[in-house]
Amino acid sequence: MPRGRYSLHDPHDHTPLGEEHFHCAPGPSGWRYVSQLTAPNGDHRGSVDLAVDELGRPIRLEVNASSWQVRGAAIDGVTWVRTDPTGAEATEGNVHAPGFTGTSPAFLIATARLLRLTPGAPATRVRLLALTDPVLAPRTVDQAWALLRREEHPTDSGPLLLDEYQVSALDTGEVHTVHIAGDVVLSAPGIELEHLETPPSTFDE
Repeated sequence: MPRGRYSLHDPHDHTPLGEEHFHCAPGPSGWRYVSQLTAPNGDHRGSVDLAVDELGRPIRLEVNASSWQVRGAAIDGVTWVRTDPTGAEATEGNVHAPGFTGTSPAFLIATARLLRLTPGAPATRVRLLALTDPVLAPRTVDQAWALLRREEHPTDSGPLLLDEYQVSALDTGEVHTVHIAGDVVLSAPGIELEHLETPPSTFDE
């Protein structure tokens, strides 16, 4: 069960945003990721609980930030309920998309598992429901993902695949690189792996 700590920062001006303390594990029905987020001063600022099935589809999502909460799952696309800080009101939404995205590294792993890309193949377009900071406002985004290369590295627990993805935002044309090893993000815009207590889990492709 990999567990560790990511440091989060603004991908444009590198302002520190805090840390995400996580653990994740594959299971009989897919994969689960749970984390707690802290601000730069150490205060608690949110949490992520994401479970996906063996095909990478979100079967349960709960995200908390700034006292807002979103719960969602893959139902007729993706369906979610967003609750305000007072808990007095809730808004429901649905969009024809296969998954969610956001600032947490969990969403990058989930999307990679969902797309199951092969090295060198043409980029695959995917529509995702983004939960944007700081209040988890939902926004539909279109991205293109391509697996540029895959390298195999031997470890004590068996070979580990290191994948380099190119991710393009189709609305802005912005292109960035994501490095993933098993179920751990090594680096991505705004994300750096600072500490890992156990090796990443590997998945059958």
